[in-house]
Amino acid sequence: MSDVVIKVNNLSKQYRIGAKEGYKTFRETLVDAAKAPFKGISKLLTQNSKLKTQNSKDLIWALKDVSFEVKRGEVVGIIGRNGAGKSTLLKILSKITEPTEGRIEMRGRVGSLLEVGTGFHPELSGHENIYLYGAILGMDRWEISRKFDEIVAFAELEKFIDTPVKRYSSGMYMRLAFAVAAHLEPEILIVDEVLAVGDAAFQKKCLGKMGDVSKEGRTVLFVSHNMGAVQNLCSRSILLDNGQIFSDSSTQKVVEIYLRSIHEQSILNLSERTDRNGSGDIRFTKIIFLDKDAAPIDHAVSGQRLTIRLYYKSNSATIHKNCRVSVSLHRQETTFFIASTELVSNREIVLFEEGYLDCIIENFPFSQGEYFLNPFVESNGIVQDWIESATQLSVIDGDFYGTGRNYPPGWEGKTVLVRHRWEW
Repeated sequence: MSDVVIKVNNLSKQYRIGAKEGYKTFRETLVDAAKAPFKGISKLLTQNSKLKTQNSKDLIWALKDVSFEVKRGEVVGIIGRNGAGKSTLLKILSKITEPTEGRIEMRGRVGSLLEVGTGFHPELSGHENIYLYGAILGMDRWEISRKFDEIVAFAELEKFIDTPVKRYSSGMYMRLAFAVAAHLEPEILIVDEVLAVGDAAFQKKCLGKMGDVSKEGRTVLFVSHNMGAVQNLCSRSILLDNGQIFSDSSTQKVVEIYLRSIHEQSILNLSERTDRNGSGDIRFTKIIFLDKDAAPIDHAVSGQRLTIRLYYKSNSATIHKNCRVSVSLHRQETTFFIASTELVSNREIVLFEEGYLDCIIENFPFSQGEYFLNPFVESNGIVQDWIESATQLSVIDGDFYGTGRNYPPGWEGKTVLVRHRWEW
């Protein structure tokens, strides 16, 4: 018996912008089958109603000619930018939507966690929705009852299990949905980015559970923008770009390719940014990152030296005196630090027609994750240039404390690492 449990051949999905898809009912499919016996039932069951339009500009391919195989027990990460086709792929694999072209073969029961609350009825209690969602996943009542207490304990919702889920927060929804999908023993578990709505401790628990699922010989497909979680969980990853497979290899290699593409794109876009503040007499033209050997890098490593090089150019040959330059690092609504020339030096900063400044950080103290940089420059009290989220900085795990141990998974992108010691 083959170990391949998921086989995808030339899978494509086309959408028409602004249009809703219409699918045939099961009854209509059977009627069509009776009218066209030579086409075969199996072909009709997988055939999508093709989108037809005279204006090809209205058509987009969310996926195009995607092919891959996944073996039993593999944990495969699916990564890529927003709009790359990740969620579309998982929806097709979960049989929520149909492909326009191509074929999928899946062996085993599938448990999917794609959107918070999918499969839940808002008027029913958490208790009742466990049975409802379990039934949707193909479980019988005895199997659900056998796992019921374990599901509730994992979701940490004992006090609210008889409360209608319409009163649940998005995090409570996700916790219950994940607990059901993971504990009812599907042969294939498909998980989208929904883990992002959980707190760090629960994310860690979910990652541990998915690891346990794979050790039991079951298969996991995991979509996430959290490269730390992907690297900790997946040995293999697939990078999607514009609906096509750009890379399918070891997670380390695929993540490096992905982070490099993000960094290169941010460098390209900086000179074209128009959403910037300041007089514009001085402008930032490029931001690059350097390692301890002054070699260009596309990501930082926790605990290692990082140089942030800010290139600038003036609109005139004027020498700009009494300058202040800073760079801040943030993630979502949280600003982690502001590194400013005025804080670390009493020397006057003079900027010429063009050049660069280096901000050097020894033992870079941030946990694995994605961050954004805001560069700022002023001269004689006048703001010259200030760009929000000018570039993205990807940080990967490093041995910050020199012990060979990493911080616990689930805290990626939320933690500043501080050198410390204990005495007892």
